Amino acid sequence: MTQNSLKITEIFYSLQGESNMVGLPTVFVRLTGCPLRCGYCDSEYAFYGGERLLLTEILNKVASYKPRYVCVTGGEPLAQRECLLLLTMLCDAGYTVSLETSGALPVDAVDARVVKIMDLKTPGSGEVGRNRWENILLLTEQDQIKFVLCSREDYEWARFKVDEHQLNTKVAEVLFSPSFGQIEPLTLAEWILADNLPVRFQLQLHKLLWNDVAGH
Repeated sequence: MTQNSLKITEIFYSLQGESNMVGLPTVFVRLTGCPLRCGYCDSEYAFYGGERLLLTEILNKVASYKPRYVCVTGGEPLAQRECLLLLTMLCDAGYTVSLETSGALPVDAVDARVVKIMDLKTPGSGEVGRNRWENILLLTEQDQIKFVLCSREDYEWARFKVDEHQLNTKVAEVLFSPSFGQIEPLTLAEWILADNLPVRFQLQLHKLLWNDVAGH
């Protein structure tokens, strides 16, 4: 393997579509590969292929957009070991850096300056057994936890996990998202309001604007 390089599916400039940074102009670095196969995955094109780039090449491409915010995503970024060094280099360059991770791999070595946006996989995802619950203990008040919900059963499961782990006291945001085409957004919004949950409802802005075209 080439030293200090990563397999990259795409690097592009767009608006952040999720998290509490939604709407902010952001450079996305999408790494290739993922060990999970969630039923609702919207980035299957990143499972294979990609182009191997030196970390310096990645930083130069990111810098060309003159961004303030950079999001490293996938696939599953942490499946490539050099991702950790990339995250540190991006922080050193002065960007506000976020990492979108499935939660199936350890986050203990992620640079403390990085905002971790970590999924907790619901039963409806088909990958609930891959959750590393010990990762929750490694999250800080700047980080965020996301649940993508496929059904009422997923909602009840997620509501229980929020309470069981007191997630709203551990991280900046607990995010509830409807799985695209499986739960009507209004339905999920009404459930959250009826139960007065301490969570943030979110839709994927990029899908509303660009119909989820790759590169946005």
